[in-house]
Amino acid sequence: MRKIIYAQLTSLDGYIEDSDGKIEWTKPDEELHRHFNELEKNLDINFYGRGTSEAMDFWLTAEELPDLKEHEYEYARLWKETRRIVFSKTLDKIEGNAELRTEVNPDEIRELKNQPGGDLTVSGASLASTFIQLGLIDEFRVYIHPVAIGGGKPMFPIHQKLNLKFVESKTFHGGVVMLKYQLKN
Repeated sequence: MRKIIYAQLTSLDGYIEDSDGKIEWTKPDEELHRHFNELEKNLDINFYGRGTSEAMDFWLTAEELPDLKEHEYEYARLWKETRRIVFSKTLDKIEGNAELRTEVNPDEIRELKNQPGGDLTVSGASLASTFIQLGLIDEFRVYIHPVAIGGGKPMFPIHQKLNLKFVESKTFHGGVVMLKYQLKN
C-alpha cells in the first residue's frame, strides 16, 4: 500500500509562512531541490489546499524562464506530470494536471491510497490538519530551516496530540534538517 506523506518546509520555530504570508526564507538550494526532485519522481498524487496550489502554480510556466537552473527545470517537468487534487471552496477552475474538489472525502482518499503506484503527498497546514484528523497521513517529513521567524502560520494548526516514531534524519549542506516520522501504533 502506498503512503500519504505530509512534507513541509518550516522555520525552526514551527511556522510554514511568516505573519505576512511570505515564504521567501524557504527557497531551497540545489541540494535540497534535487532531494525534492527525487521525492517527486516517486509520487503519483499531490493533495493541495488552495493557498499551496496557488503558490505551486509557479511551476506551470517556470520552464519558460530564461534563468531556470537544470534541477529547477527537472522539478518543473516532474511536477507538471504528477497528478494534483486541489481542495478549495473558492476556486472555480484549476490549471494543468489537476482536479478540483470542494471537500475531503476520506473514503475517496483511502481508495486512492489503496491503488497500486507511487506515494501521495499532502501540502498546506489546513489541509494536512484535516488529513491528520481523518487518520489519513502515514508519514511526516519536516524540513527545518535555520531561521526563527517569530510567528505566522504553524505547521500543525490543530490541537491534537500526535504520538510519532522517529524514522530518519538528514542534514543538508545549507543547514536544513529533514526529520522523518511515522505515527506510533
